[in-house]
Amino acid sequence: MTRPTLAGLRVEGSAGPALVLGQSLGTSSLLWDRAIPLLREHFAVLSVDLPGHGESPAAREPFTVGELADAVVATATEARIDRFFYAGVSLGGQVALELALRHPDRVEGVAVICSAAKIGSEDAWRERAATVRRQGTPVMVEGSAQRWFAPGFIEAQPDVAGALLRSLAFADDESYALCCEALAGSDVRPRLSEIAVPVLALWGQHDPVVSVEQARAVAESVANGRGIEIAGAGHLAPAENPEAVAAALIDSFRERQ
Repeated sequence: MTRPTLAGLRVEGSAGPALVLGQSLGTSSLLWDRAIPLLREHFAVLSVDLPGHGESPAAREPFTVGELADAVVATATEARIDRFFYAGVSLGGQVALELALRHPDRVEGVAVICSAAKIGSEDAWRERAATVRRQGTPVMVEGSAQRWFAPGFIEAQPDVAGALLRSLAFADDESYALCCEALAGSDVRPRLSEIAVPVLALWGQHDPVVSVEQARAVAESVANGRGIEIAGAGHLAPAENPEAVAAALIDSFRERQ
């Protein structure tokens, strides 16, 4: 396995504590575009893309979710950020748990958004990786349009949904497949009780990918956890209800200072 290289987008704003933002599979930093104006009033924000997504270079060697967490720390270090809060969505939420396990000296607290200690089945992820290698990431757009958003969101916010789905179509095929294989091998459930870093679990009211029970289990299984439902959201809560997500992060992280 090899630690991938990730690109970080520094957002001008507050001189407050550092907040690093992580993405879900198939998205880019666009996922946080609607929430960042609210967050940068309180945090110095660094948004980090997954391998082959957005601004990050493509990956050609396998990696684990733990190595993605190592790569986030390396990107933060390059940006001259020592300790930071981290908030990640879906795959980014699993990265949050790995950060809490592998780098508790670097994270003040983590938010696991629309995510769980184990997402999906190993066979399903490996099948998706094979499909994308054969047909490319555009083949995932139709299904993702159905899985990502709460009912009515695409009609209400076509520009937001369209930009996110285009970012999926432009993601590097092999990097996407390698992310799928990282998810196939990721299961943090046996280690949740080891996490002492404060954990905020946020789940979408209408998320078809991660159930309320899976998301709540994260908050209930760590030493210092809290869970909040994001009303009206599906699987991409920061894009669907940025106000509620930003408020939860501000309330939870600011009280940790």
